[in-house]
Amino acid sequence: MNKKHIVFILIFTMIFSIAGTYVSAFDVDMESAILIEAETGQVLFEKNADRELPPASMTKIMPLLIAMEKLEEGAISLDDKVTISRYAASMGGSQIFLAANTQVELEKLLKAVTIASGNDASVAIGEYIAGTYSNFIAMMNHRAEELGMENTNFSNSTGLPDPNNYSTARDIAIMSRELAKYPLVLQWGSIWTENIQLPGREAMLVNTNRLINVYPSMDGLKTGHTREAGFCLSATAQKGNTRLISVVMQGDTLAQREDNTIRLLDYGFNAFSKREVATAGDQIQNIPVNQSANQVAAGEIEESFYVMVQKGSERDITQEIKIDDNLEAPLLKGDRIGRLVVYRGENEIGSVNILASEDIDRANIFVRLWRSVFN
Repeated sequence: MNKKHIVFILIFTMIFSIAGTYVSAFDVDMESAILIEAETGQVLFEKNADRELPPASMTKIMPLLIAMEKLEEGAISLDDKVTISRYAASMGGSQIFLAANTQVELEKLLKAVTIASGNDASVAIGEYIAGTYSNFIAMMNHRAEELGMENTNFSNSTGLPDPNNYSTARDIAIMSRELAKYPLVLQWGSIWTENIQLPGREAMLVNTNRLINVYPSMDGLKTGHTREAGFCLSATAQKGNTRLISVVMQGDTLAQREDNTIRLLDYGFNAFSKREVATAGDQIQNIPVNQSANQVAAGEIEESFYVMVQKGSERDITQEIKIDDNLEAPLLKGDRIGRLVVYRGENEIGSVNILASEDIDRANIFVRLWRSVFN
């Protein structure tokens, strides 16, 4: 093949199909639901996933996420002593009855939110991180915007009824996917009961998610229930190298919430398998680079890229190499020069970056002048 040319589109037929949103007879008996694969973010099932609904205590996924990110940054520590304000102590609903003007370790508060869905603990965490509760609500909404949660607004950190506190199954799945990256949260979410020592007394935390005792490999994530929201649950479980996240909203009963969560996860694990489409370091040759000495360069796949494949389906997959606009030398090894994009039909499933395999030098002035005249 003439090295001055490059095939931009690589098309091949594979005997499996890539999961976007599949049309099938499968359904769940919930007002709204979604099922995603955690690593890729691929949607395996959805039903009214963008309908704005009250999220109840699934709201607390965001305070937990912000806290874990602050811990990762080193801005706070699990051993930090958090002073409980009168406002935090006044929270109704699910709580661990924190006493105002006492101090409690941050780790105990995080466990209280993850395991027992403590409203008072979630407020205390927010006030500690942001200084004031209103600042923390603004922080929650800012993080939601960064994550692309387009149909969410937080007015509190508890999920207590408020018409201005709403979200969608898709948005909850987005923040659940981020939170599930933290093994410590999954460790806490797997605890059925635990006693913690509070000032002057001991408190028993009982997990609000009964499915951790029922569904193999479930290790989170957050339940929710109010009269307005009905019965809700963001759940996650892992089998092998596949972690799934399901969200169900506005169920009529606890049993309905649990049964449909099990149906969703079983569907995902049984109907799909995870396949590697591109391997980290795979070479892409003959990529044209303007003003470069050799006119073309080699790139490599940044990281291994996986897709969820629906078992028993036979469809075509296309891959397209998209070179970045106005790509011009000089470039350094590791600079992004394009993307490998995977499609199912006309729908983009996902993509992985292509990086320069080596430094790409700029052609000298004489070569550039020659090319401008004779090319």
